[in-house]
Amino acid sequence: MKKKHLLVSLLLACGAINAQAADKLTFQLDWLPTGGDKAFVFAGVGEGFYAAEGLEVTILPGRGSADAITKIASGAADVGSGGLSALMMAAAEGGVPVKAVMSVYSKQPDALFTLEGGPITDLESIIGKTVAMPTFSSSNTIWPVFLKDNGIDPDAVKTLKTDPSTMAPMLAQGRVDATINWTTVAPGYAAVLKQAGKELRVIPWSEYGLNGYGLSLFASQALIDKKPEVVERFVRASKKAMEFSLANPAKAAEHQKALVPEADVATLEADMRASAPLVDNEISQKDGLGAFTPEMLGATWSWVARSMGYPSDKVDPESIVDRSFQNK
Repeated sequence: MKKKHLLVSLLLACGAINAQAADKLTFQLDWLPTGGDKAFVFAGVGEGFYAAEGLEVTILPGRGSADAITKIASGAADVGSGGLSALMMAAAEGGVPVKAVMSVYSKQPDALFTLEGGPITDLESIIGKTVAMPTFSSSNTIWPVFLKDNGIDPDAVKTLKTDPSTMAPMLAQGRVDATINWTTVAPGYAAVLKQAGKELRVIPWSEYGLNGYGLSLFASQALIDKKPEVVERFVRASKKAMEFSLANPAKAAEHQKALVPEADVATLEADMRASAPLVDNEISQKDGLGAFTPEMLGATWSWVARSMGYPSDKVDPESIVDRSFQNK
């Protein structure tokens, strides 16, 4: 009996030591935690992938990729998520001590939302139509260059900047012909249109030449320099969390709901499913989940440079990524 008590005491002591030894990481989301496209982060916590790597992760809400990068650079957060184009812009504007350590979207999420059975069936049929876009969105800066690359004069399309929350009702009411959005929010739009007896048509820009990386995971340069083994464990756990979420979107949504009570679990699952093709596709299957290839980095930077008017040599896209934590 004494041996049994001793064994239990030792196990409890070891557990306490492991808990104390866990490295704490603050994860800065690039947007509010009510979107299911980030369900994998919450699954990483709920399924214990981060804990298994000796990490205690705290998730913070955000207000855009630029905000997330600023907080990681300032030390207010250790790691986080955001658009790779935003990190490239930050580098072009003077540089920040932040590196991309894992790609999440190997396809760009930008898309046109319009109505099934309506006049817009492809990109060319957008000519002469009215398109609503969010007041602040990375898609807005790419839009003119994207149209020109497809032989369309940007002035041939009327654009209307508005609050994102108003765009789905505007499309449902026929006040605009299309909206500019990320494919990840398609389920919410489809639900609004369904109430009006209409059906959503999604036209991804990736089908018309917009290539490159989108959402990525970042780490502060300070963390990379001081605790590279922590970043390695973070990347490894994040990959496991993503793979789990792709295979189990409903379960991932439940983990997110557990930490974000105000979120709707059905919407979270739908968002996760909508984002899955951006993560799991022919590119990630060829290059590997989380990879950054020179060709795709170059393509991403080309879009950023042309849309922002930067010289092509303003930033070396290789300088903003750190691949040393991949495949470990």
